[in-house]
Amino acid sequence: MFSYRHAFHAGNHGDVLKHIVLLATLKHLLSKDAAVMVVDTHAGAGLYRLDGDYAEQSAEAQTGIHPLVAALRPGRTAPDAAQAAAQTAPPASTELIEQYLDAVAHFNRPGDWRIYPGSPFLAHSLLRESARDRLKLFELHPSDIKALAGNIAQLEAGRQITVTRGDGFEGLAPLLPPPSRRALVLIDPSYEIKTDYGRVPTTLQDSLKRFATGTYAIWYPIIPRAEAHDLPRRLKTMANRAGRPWLHATLAIGQAPAASPVPGEGRARPGLTASGMFLINPPHTLAAALRTTLPVLLSILARGRGQGWLVETSNN
Repeated sequence: MFSYRHAFHAGNHGDVLKHIVLLATLKHLLSKDAAVMVVDTHAGAGLYRLDGDYAEQSAEAQTGIHPLVAALRPGRTAPDAAQAAAQTAPPASTELIEQYLDAVAHFNRPGDWRIYPGSPFLAHSLLRESARDRLKLFELHPSDIKALAGNIAQLEAGRQITVTRGDGFEGLAPLLPPPSRRALVLIDPSYEIKTDYGRVPTTLQDSLKRFATGTYAIWYPIIPRAEAHDLPRRLKTMANRAGRPWLHATLAIGQAPAASPVPGEGRARPGLTASGMFLINPPHTLAAALRTTLPVLLSILARGRGQGWLVETSNN
């Protein structure tokens, strides 16, 4: 149960998609004055070293943040292995990608990209103390919760951030609805356990009954497993029955020519080639923004057969 460590996968293409969507969604919510509560049900350690043992062993950042830096931030020191991407990448980025790169750069010294911020730190970087925004973090892994608590303590954020060792699926319900009636919930389990694919829609169904107008964002791996392919269909059906708008975006970078077959277990393995984000009650501007962003991402990150992107909504 506790074998999954996100440190092996930090900064990969799945993180790029997830965090671009997270930042764009939260920025939209924060455009209004009322307080926002952000809940991360599977927070991980919060901060990761891309030059650490875990990240270097998997080298998954070479499928995500590293080639983006090389292509879109030339002259700002990117890893040598990613420099080739700069030769074929388009000369310009989009607003969402630049916002994402700016957020990651904030946690590093100029010209250095060794630290990768996870969802908790990226979300906190946008929160407003004056508006009494709140960040609720859950993590169950014994090592990651210890690291998360230590990393969050460095922010000296006081009551703005709450760190709980526990099951985020179970911990979400008592928080809904928030006093401000405005919230963004990120659900990003490891999917190592087969039951995660069932717990995601079950948790969402209960959450929508408690707080129908909340914004819910779900990341999932696209792997050769029936549960993974069935998940977005189940979420669409649920959102449609609840009468709530939804958005579904996927990014597939394709299979590297020399890579081994994609494993059928777990999430974000070295062979992972695609992932998706499903949002209920998404910002009305997000679909159009992603339709200009994902082609740019794909032109930089694509590796071979099976590449592509998709943005579909309940309005299609």
